[in-house]
Amino acid sequence: MPVVVVESPAKAKTINKYLGKDYVVLASYGHVRDLPPKDGSVDTEHGFEMTWEIGADSRKHVKAIADALKNDNELILATDPDREGEAISWHLEEALRKRKALKKDSPVSRVVFNAITKAAVTEAMKNPREIDQPLVDAYLARRALDYLVGFNLSPVLWRKLPGARSAGRVQSVCLRLIVEREMEIEAFNPQEYWTVKAVLSTPRGQTYEARLTTLAGDKLDKYSLANQTQAELAVQAIESRDLSVQSVEAKPAARNPSAPFMTSTLQQEASRKFGMGARQTMAAAQRLYEAGHITYMRTDGIDMAPEAVTAARAAIASRYGDEYVPKEPRVYKNKAKNAQEAHECIRPTDMESDAAALKLTDADQRKLYDLIWKRTLACQMASARMERTTVDVGSKDGQVVLRATGQVVLFDGFMRVYEEGRDDVVVDDDDKRLPQISQGEPAAKKSVTPDQHFTQPPPRYTEATLVKRMEELGIGRPSTYASIVTTIQEREYVRKEQNRLIPEDKGRIVTIFLLNFFRKYVGYEFTAELEEELDDVSAGQRDWKSVMERFWRDFSVAIAETSDLRITEVLDVLDDALSDQLYPPREDGSDPRICPKCGVGQLHLKTSRTGGFVGCGNYPECTYTRPIAGEGAEGDERVLGEDAGDEIWLKSGRFGPYVQRGEPTPENKKPPRASLPKGWNKDEMDLEKALTLLSLPREIGMHPEGGMISSNFGRFGPYVMHQLPDEAKPVYANLKDPNDVFEIGMNRAVEMLAHKRANPGRGRSAAAKPLKELGEHPESGGPVNVMEGRYGPYVKWEKVNATLPKDVKPEDVTMEQAVALIAEKAAKGGKKAPAKKAAAKKPAAKKAAPKKTAAKKPAAKKKSA
Repeated sequence: MPVVVVESPAKAKTINKYLGKDYVVLASYGHVRDLPPKDGSVDTEHGFEMTWEIGADSRKHVKAIADALKNDNELILATDPDREGEAISWHLEEALRKRKALKKDSPVSRVVFNAITKAAVTEAMKNPREIDQPLVDAYLARRALDYLVGFNLSPVLWRKLPGARSAGRVQSVCLRLIVEREMEIEAFNPQEYWTVKAVLSTPRGQTYEARLTTLAGDKLDKYSLANQTQAELAVQAIESRDLSVQSVEAKPAARNPSAPFMTSTLQQEASRKFGMGARQTMAAAQRLYEAGHITYMRTDGIDMAPEAVTAARAAIASRYGDEYVPKEPRVYKNKAKNAQEAHECIRPTDMESDAAALKLTDADQRKLYDLIWKRTLACQMASARMERTTVDVGSKDGQVVLRATGQVVLFDGFMRVYEEGRDDVVVDDDDKRLPQISQGEPAAKKSVTPDQHFTQPPPRYTEATLVKRMEELGIGRPSTYASIVTTIQEREYVRKEQNRLIPEDKGRIVTIFLLNFFRKYVGYEFTAELEEELDDVSAGQRDWKSVMERFWRDFSVAIAETSDLRITEVLDVLDDALSDQLYPPREDGSDPRICPKCGVGQLHLKTSRTGGFVGCGNYPECTYTRPIAGEGAEGDERVLGEDAGDEIWLKSGRFGPYVQRGEPTPENKKPPRASLPKGWNKDEMDLEKALTLLSLPREIGMHPEGGMISSNFGRFGPYVMHQLPDEAKPVYANLKDPNDVFEIGMNRAVEMLAHKRANPGRGRSAAAKPLKELGEHPESGGPVNVMEGRYGPYVKWEKVNATLPKDVKPEDVTMEQAVALIAEKAAKGGKKAPAKKAAAKKPAAKKAAPKKTAAKKPAAKKKSA
């Protein structure tokens, strides 16, 4: 039986059903080989030859495929239809030939399908081809570039900027976008301007709103009314004149639907409508694809197969009527620069099946499928027809003109199903409906109001707007956006608050460093041009090694030059580059570099493991520090007041905000300090609260059997503590509410301690109860539960603990999600399931070869794999 290899086990099961008993379908579980993380994996001296290594987790999968080929040496590679899928197929063939599982005459073919449906898979099997070498070459170039940049640039960061974690070819450019936007916001000076609006009335008593557009015969622009005085003069000009309708103009207008989804637009819309991150979106889309519900989700194409267009038009007619179907099918031109990497758009495989018909249990998958289904149908629907009305109302002398606008939807068209979201809410007066207004009729003034406005800084990026901007600049490609945005957050270069991306101090320092010492390699144009060259490689129009040679020639020189710099030299350059931001002019005109605390030392940029900060040069005599974002920024220290001659400080450290009594001195190197409990807002801290924290532990009272009962905050949260005279160790009882530390009384404390002594358990884990019980693991058995952990909720199965993504609630977790998280955690080399459990996952592969005997030998063959 021919051996068919796909990427995931879920896909393997589905395809096995379609192909039947004549084929053995196995999964590679993604990439099977990669460059080992050590020097020399890419040999720049010998034509960029690469040393590949089969991952520890992949060895068993490669062995399973090799064992299956013993019965039939025909190999059919059916990995995903993109560059990465092509690379996985190439790696598999290379690895299997190296271990002689494939002979010289073994038939090897490549098949691709854009959807996991019986028709698509069957048709693909009829049209095999060879591996697309230009696509593989493009992969090799990208992988070599990413390795050389990361492996050579990251160590420079580690040495020159303590706390910096890594740099990447596209990752660093993406970070630059976020940092530069933040600096724009900080440098922004709001400009005042005014508008004047009037509520007018028709002779029939109906009211409408109009805004002033002409004053003293001159057309107003946005900033014409610069202050309140000018606005009030404009109000007087309107109130002192009789107004009448000068013109009423109604124009037909049409709105066309948006194109169907490709990867980047799907990520943007899921972020806008549901607040889903790029990674979360792609994980849900992957499940939908593997279940056969949608076409392949990594694509930069927006064209749709003719049969899909026909099916969409039929579904529209049956659901909404023939008037919603345009006379001709809509054709969307594929904007992808490289046709070989472009695929069909992301669409449902069955246009008749909406989200309700599929009965999807996973919330993310249900929302995302509904979005894809609606967008796909809408893109083939008739345009919406509107009537836009513009009414000009003015005085006879022409000194004052006001304009009212409105819009009426005559036919909703595609808007009945779907409207594209907006990145930032914009108030649009055009959407208002106007009453009946006739030219020449008087317009009575009900009210005339001046409104003050200030220009707003550019908004911080969301994941949606960041992906959109990267796409506009030609940085990265659809398959990389999710991982890039995730990486810069995991590296703690960027944090996400209320769906907005905010650079951390560490991210700022890294960006400024790269802009000063590696400007070319974080340049938008350079990165986009390099992407275009790689696209040319994919299309077979350029040699990948020539691309590598040009890049490495200049990049290696830049690395060598920077390696010789001392940390102090680097900090001096960064200090100068950031001077306008770090040391803005002070209101009193004093030197902004003089330390505000001691009045003697000069402020300088410094670095630590947790990022950059501004500190006094008079250290250790003066310990003043503040974040590079300036006074009042996140983590800024301030004095809350004085107590017993000591200054009480609010500071921010590696583990969050804390209060401290006094400053370190040679006699007292560690002054008293206390961390703010969970739920306490540092912005609401005052002297009284700080002194309360610093007074801990709190003595509640003497226990009836002897010994003082006290309360405090510890490593695992609030607690009460007591030790009887005959006890070897104190007994601790956890408190649920942080406020209980200050409020709990004797009776309750004694009761809690007595209960703890009667039920000591076996440590913290003994009392742990699942937040949600999901049942037995569908493939390997054993309970799968959602647990509450010290660092948040996680999925537990056997010895595998997989942390839940931040945007997933414990109560929403499904067994399908849990199994995927467990598999991902095991693949990363975390705590793995016992070997017997892993072996239990293989019954589906028994058709190819006896697995039990093969599974007993991995330890012996480990070194040769």
